[in-house]
Amino acid sequence: MTKFFARTAALTAAVLIAGVGVDGAAPESDAHRAVRRAVRQITVPAGTVLHLRVDRGFGSDISRVEDPVPATLARTVVVGGRTVLREGSLASGYVSQAARPGKVKGRGRVAVRFTRITPAGQDERYAMKTGQWVGVAPATKKKDALTIGLPAAGGAAVGGIVGGKKGAGIGALAGGGAGTAVVLTTRGKEVRVARGALLSVRLTAPLTVAVEQ
Repeated sequence: MTKFFARTAALTAAVLIAGVGVDGAAPESDAHRAVRRAVRQITVPAGTVLHLRVDRGFGSDISRVEDPVPATLARTVVVGGRTVLREGSLASGYVSQAARPGKVKGRGRVAVRFTRITPAGQDERYAMKTGQWVGVAPATKKKDALTIGLPAAGGAAVGGIVGGKKGAGIGALAGGGAGTAVVLTTRGKEVRVARGALLSVRLTAPLTVAVEQ
């Protein structure tokens, strides 16, 4: 038994001297060890806010669902005092909602979600999950009320000139009807996000990135 262990130890030493590990693989070089020490996996926790500047505009009337939305990280992300994602990192996302306003009700609405990021100075792309950024057009109720009211007042003025008191009443009624028709056949406001706009999105899952030490 002692001779067996002695022979095994001698064989192992010989293999290592030859530059081959016991398992047949070459032993790790100093260069490989230096590279391994120089890279560390760091996790950006869920809930972290990313500030992204969009590189292509999008909107409720000019975009379709799944249209790509590229963006650039506008603020460096730091975790535990260590820079994980530098300003200038490239993010990619897509339009997740695009709805035009209705003629009777509903507002213009557009939403985007980001799914990947490439850290500045790296070629590696990492999958990430963010919440939706949603843009909704402002309500047009006040504008609609003016659209209905102004033609009614104009109709009353015209009716008064044409047919006196009775004419004024008819004119007001007709004017009100015309105003309503304008609202029903005109869409509300669209919502557009221009190139260069700054969006803030929140990570919904941790993001682990390889960072140089």
